[in-house]
Amino acid sequence: MSDGGLAREVERLLQELAPKVVGAVTRRCGDFAAAEDAVQEALLDAVAEWPARGVPANPGGWLFRAAWRRLADLRRNERARARREAQVASERPELAAAAPDEGAGEADAVLQDETLVLLFLCCHPSLSDASAIALTLRAVGGLTTAEIARAFLVPEATMAQRISRAKRTIAESQVAFELPGEAEQARRLDAVLRVLYLIFNEGYVGSSGAPLTRVELSSEAIRLARALRVAKPATPEIDGLLALLLLTDARRLARTGPAGELVPLDEQERGRWDRAQIAEGSALVGAAFAKGAVGKYQLQAAIAALHDEAPSTEATDWPQIAALYEVLLRIDDQPMVALNHAIAVAMVQGPAAGLRRIEALDRDARIAGHWRLDAVRGHLLERAGDRAAARRHLLAAADGTKSLPERRYLLTKAARLQPG
Repeated sequence: MSDGGLAREVERLLQELAPKVVGAVTRRCGDFAAAEDAVQEALLDAVAEWPARGVPANPGGWLFRAAWRRLADLRRNERARARREAQVASERPELAAAAPDEGAGEADAVLQDETLVLLFLCCHPSLSDASAIALTLRAVGGLTTAEIARAFLVPEATMAQRISRAKRTIAESQVAFELPGEAEQARRLDAVLRVLYLIFNEGYVGSSGAPLTRVELSSEAIRLARALRVAKPATPEIDGLLALLLLTDARRLARTGPAGELVPLDEQERGRWDRAQIAEGSALVGAAFAKGAVGKYQLQAAIAALHDEAPSTEATDWPQIAALYEVLLRIDDQPMVALNHAIAVAMVQGPAAGLRRIEALDRDARIAGHWRLDAVRGHLLERAGDRAAARRHLLAAADGTKSLPERRYLLTKAARLQPG
């Protein structure tokens, strides 16, 4: 294997092992924040050593012992500074000792897959979406603070503070490191799914900055959704979420042109869509609906499947999509759902019908003034033949978005409507 290939293999392996080791160390020491910091240090050691010396025979055990040594060093330093060596050693004598010298079998037993526990822990109800996303990417996804900061276009120090606050919140809640009971799992599942969806969305449609997509984020969301489905296979909404992510991500390569410009759905070269992902996603949609209860991710996945399976925009089953959005609005009355429903209605009944539905959203404080409202209104006004009004709304949308590819696309559309 080439040096570059080995480095990529090390990166993949560390990403896979990170949540297991964080879970194992946390379970042993009882301190999530300290364990997570120690494992990050161990990951950096591995990145420095493994490509040069080769991957250890038992990489999980190596990481566990390296993290444990880091944790022991940290605690020894704390005891020295506080002059409480004897007291702390009596409270946690195992941390004063060297890292356990486990054989391969024992290390494997310690490194049971704690991904599900970490997901539920990082999606604690008291955390904001932004904090939960950052903490999930670091503790469960294995990304460094610097990588997360780059993905969200904030300084590393800002992201470090956000992650530290999230860990402090969890520590103050005194939540035990264990999988919550069934009732608590059910209560937090929506937060877990929402965080994975938000991570994917930020990767698939960057909310700000120059890049349209951030593949590392969308790919990580798919990986974590797969892990969640393996751990909880009988949950239809997990099937629905994974299906939605796969069916959406299947179009990624066709979403950008040669210069990185945005290519809208109706102009995409459908031959570039990932047919294997579409087949897997469509099968998951069927499996999810077969399990009984219908949720918002299943419905969104069904809509995505109709888009992906159609040979063209004109041949898309728009009446079925409009009907699915109607059902979705009953269980998830969100303004973006209503906006997408308006687009589907316009495709079935004409632009005037879609514009009438958008008028109601002007009175919804959750979306009134949002640039996407202007973008959709501009699109429908163009279809209705009112070029001047369409141009005004497209320009307003371009002024409102923080995404440079979205802005360039909207300005290009508006320029085409410039009076001759």
